Amino acid sequence: MKSNSEHWNSIFSQEHSTLGWYEKDLTPTFTLLNQIETWKSSTIFIPGAGTSTLVDTLLLENTKLVLNDISIIALNNLKERLGKQNIDWLCQNIAQPIQKEIPIIDIWIDRAVLHFLIEEENINGYFDNLKSHLRIGGYAIFAEFSKKGATKCAGLTIHQYSTEELSKKLGTSFSLISSFEHVYINPNGDPRPYIYVLFKREE
Repeated sequence: MKSNSEHWNSIFSQEHSTLGWYEKDLTPTFTLLNQIETWKSSTIFIPGAGTSTLVDTLLLENTKLVLNDISIIALNNLKERLGKQNIDWLCQNIAQPIQKEIPIIDIWIDRAVLHFLIEEENINGYFDNLKSHLRIGGYAIFAEFSKKGATKCAGLTIHQYSTEELSKKLGTSFSLISSFEHVYINPNGDPRPYIYVLFKREE
């Protein structure tokens, strides 16, 4: 059986526009991001950057980025595409403690990463990282498979989420700002129901 990093390295060896989550239209993410007045001057952490074009769009606004992925191939593809930019790079399982010193985070953007964590220990490790590095007054954005969504993605079983479950995992120090459902149509033409949720850390 492949390790998680080997699994994702194999996937990101493919052309990124053919991947099942490739997204030309970033409107759902920016619907939430634009509710944060200061986002263009923020430090943004993406726990699973993959090869997403969201990164390119954020860099156009001169945001400071901290990009993580479990796949070194995904990160190398991004580095080749982006060139020398003001980015902090991490390559690790986001369920494990972040060992490298990184900037304090203003905004945490998770686009379909959390739902790949199945074991409770890994889910808790993920949220420990978020709470350890997101500043008070910062924001967390999630885009995850909803309870109406698929049960597998990229050959892996996933954990479907509701807004209520995300709220419970974050705890009482986070307040819900906005949420909506969105059906993403993947490159194969298949519908994938998601939830998009924005939280603010109050304390």
